[in-house]
Amino acid sequence: MDQSRVDKKQMSSLVVLLGRPDAPTDGVADYCAFLAKAVEARGIHMSVARVHWAENGWLNGLRGLWRDSTQWRDHWVLLQYTALSWSRRGFPFGAVATLAILRRRGARCAVVFHDPRRQSETSTRWIDHARGVCQEWVIHKLYKMAAKSIFTVPLRTVAWLPRENNKAAFIPIGSNIPERAHHRVAPSSATKEKTVIVFGVTASPGATEQEVRDIAVVMLEAGKALGRLRLVVVGRGSVEAEELLERALRGADVELLVRGLLSAEEIAAEFESADALLFVRGAVTPQRGTAMAGIASGIPIVGYRDESSSGPLDDAGVQWSPWQDRDALARGLIHVLSDARLWMELNKRNLQVQEMYFSWAIIAKQFCKVLGVEATSLESGREP
Repeated sequence: MDQSRVDKKQMSSLVVLLGRPDAPTDGVADYCAFLAKAVEARGIHMSVARVHWAENGWLNGLRGLWRDSTQWRDHWVLLQYTALSWSRRGFPFGAVATLAILRRRGARCAVVFHDPRRQSETSTRWIDHARGVCQEWVIHKLYKMAAKSIFTVPLRTVAWLPRENNKAAFIPIGSNIPERAHHRVAPSSATKEKTVIVFGVTASPGATEQEVRDIAVVMLEAGKALGRLRLVVVGRGSVEAEELLERALRGADVELLVRGLLSAEEIAAEFESADALLFVRGAVTPQRGTAMAGIASGIPIVGYRDESSSGPLDDAGVQWSPWQDRDALARGLIHVLSDARLWMELNKRNLQVQEMYFSWAIIAKQFCKVLGVEATSLESGREP
């Protein structure tokens, strides 16, 4: 048998490997599910596996990995890295042990860095410093051990990458809701209520309060200029923030609707009824699946910018504001909702970048190119 045909067949099956699941929603697991579906559409099988260290302990978890990886020799295994996927407290040494087992099994190892740098970079607590040093060591070690490293942010924003980084690639993430973008018309100036959607609120001490303040300041200022508005809040942390939002918006002419956790299809329907996405969970970056939902749905995004807000996002339909400048954020939302020409321009740009960069079909194609994987159906002369 032709050896090249054998190699292609071996490479036509991929494995994505997850650590501890997140709760109540798991963005990385959603990412893998969308990616697997898009890769399957290209005629390539992708299975999703998990190291069950959180449930069974690290020793039993790694034993299970050793058993499950018996058939993974010569197959690409894509380890999905976030610090808390591989440690309860942010010391993710287990990811290194996991990759060592995969290499021992003869798998072709790639790491998808959802966290390409340490967490809590500005914290002054000694435990956070120790955690950060550990995370940096793990990230660098994984990069050295992997045959391919895939980043969800542009490579130029990853300061620690060596100059010779020919095994590194930037592949953006896609939306974590179905791609249901439609060509729409701008909201009419005669419309009584315009709808602003917020997808997700960070449910942690301090962060919730800050994001609620941002949302309230923006909505209050926009309401003064535009009249009555509707604010729809969906996704993770929305129910926890409801009482704070009600208090912050008391007396304002804003209808607040907190939807909570919904299915991906239900969230997509909420986006179709919205006029703009207000994003205050940090800066709008390619790592933010909740921000990518705005691009996939075509509605303009109003959000903060930082150094990671580059690459394909330069061409997206985002009304940018300087980091933590709430007044600029409010002015941006007012401009988007009152200027039909601007709204249509941002809508068009989002639909274009979705088609060019952020659709799951394009993302799957990039993965196959980076990994050198060919669809099984191509071997028999058929298009996938």
